[in-house]
Amino acid sequence: MHWLSQRLSILPNFFLLAWGWQRRMLCLLCGALGAFALPPYDFSPVLLLSFPCLVWLLDGALEPGADKLFDRLRTGFALGWLFGFGYFLSGLWWIGAAFLVEAERFAWLMPFAVLAMPAGLALFTGLGVALAALLWTGEFRRILLLAACLTLADWLRGHVLTGFPWNSFGMGISGSQVLSQTASLVGLYGLTFLTVALASAPALLADVRPYAVRLRAVLAAAGVVCAIAAYGAIRLWQPAPPAADLDIRIVQPSIGQKDKWRPDMRDEIFRTFLDMTEAPLSGQARVGQPRLVVWPESAVPFLLTREPGALLRIGKALGSSAELVTGAVRAEAGAGDPGPDYYNSVYVIDGGGAVRGIYDKVRLVPFGEYVPFKPLLETLGITNLAGPLDGFEAGYQPRVLTTSGGVGFLPLICYEAIFPGRLSGPGESPAFLLNVTNDAWFGRTPGPYQHFAQARLRAIETGLPMVRAANTGISAIVDPRGVVIEELGVFEKGLIDGRLPQRLSSTLYRILGDVPVIVVSIILVVFTSARRYNRVSRLD
Repeated sequence: MHWLSQRLSILPNFFLLAWGWQRRMLCLLCGALGAFALPPYDFSPVLLLSFPCLVWLLDGALEPGADKLFDRLRTGFALGWLFGFGYFLSGLWWIGAAFLVEAERFAWLMPFAVLAMPAGLALFTGLGVALAALLWTGEFRRILLLAACLTLADWLRGHVLTGFPWNSFGMGISGSQVLSQTASLVGLYGLTFLTVALASAPALLADVRPYAVRLRAVLAAAGVVCAIAAYGAIRLWQPAPPAADLDIRIVQPSIGQKDKWRPDMRDEIFRTFLDMTEAPLSGQARVGQPRLVVWPESAVPFLLTREPGALLRIGKALGSSAELVTGAVRAEAGAGDPGPDYYNSVYVIDGGGAVRGIYDKVRLVPFGEYVPFKPLLETLGITNLAGPLDGFEAGYQPRVLTTSGGVGFLPLICYEAIFPGRLSGPGESPAFLLNVTNDAWFGRTPGPYQHFAQARLRAIETGLPMVRAANTGISAIVDPRGVVIEELGVFEKGLIDGRLPQRLSSTLYRILGDVPVIVVSIILVVFTSARRYNRVSRLD
């Protein structure tokens, strides 16, 4: 046993004894390695190396003592920022592709964006690790402390300013259908807590304690993993809910972003949508049944309500038994402004070509749809990438739209689908989620896969099926357990003809939201602070 313990200490000692630039570089690389747990790679086992190495780096860097509090805070923030920067740089490098679509205008901004966004997001990781470092000890509970602090940091990142919860650490297990079912209980931030705590547990094997004690702690973590897997397997093993009495047709035209807004392509793009809408039925489609046709975000390159002829052509293509939900740019006269206000919207259009409902996007993409700190940044030549030059206006609040048959759905435009928590207003109970998006900006990079994985997690959290239409993919029908029934891949032109799955009864997460996991995380931080605030050595 002593021989085995010595062998197991080789890797931990390498990180424990690292210092200076070597320690900083290792922390950066550990964060970058963790991003390979995200789609499209979905190699979650890398987290069993990434997070234990972060724990060992903290163990080796943090000095005990009441006079070392500021040093611990500074060291924790530096290591946390480096870990986060590596993680977000490795996981979000693909955003640079958007700056090459109109390279003559935006290519010069690409290096700044590719580095600035990870640097900004890493500030939250730095704050989380700094808080953990302030209370760090050599006891087993430091693993739970780190999980609690990074969970709180992820939650803040999803709410500060407009919030950007992209690639939260909990997404590291999203590639596993079985493990991700736990989101129905605790949501995305609960997955973050569990992922960090359980992935960090192997670090305990290097602690200065009897080997049997350390092994029991790691086996306890493995037992929790087995319990999570058992819950997920049971949930997936249950019979799938029956299909609802509504057929779905999803149109994925796969139009390149460079062509999307070209004036000479306007008629051809519109004809493509109409032709695909009128195409013969396939798959599970039923002749004469109510049908909802779904086009992606900002599908047509003009203002629908200012083109009456376009609405009539849409009605003709739909026929009497179908309705259309489409993303579209909407213009409205601005109060006292010389020009109109623009909205990124969803329209519901019936078979007569009449608009039956409209939703305006509430959560806008920073720098994509609006420019924060606009007066300052526009002097530097920084404008929004998508939509009108003046940017979009935000809608008032999320709202449920209904089909003529009374089936309610919650529209989520583009990255609105990455936000967990309450998605609809009080008292509203949609039958499904509907996500329209345009990921053509990001080409064949990990971006569309990450976006789809996060949208699919909303179905698991809420127990609601999801219908997703993406211009260049990934379009899909997803059941309320996150199981993909049908999908179209990236840059695959085609149609999905399917049936809408029934919703499940409300999940625990949909009832309670993020409150339990945030409260538990705060309690753990307060308990650790009260129990042991830097009074004894980390080796006790």
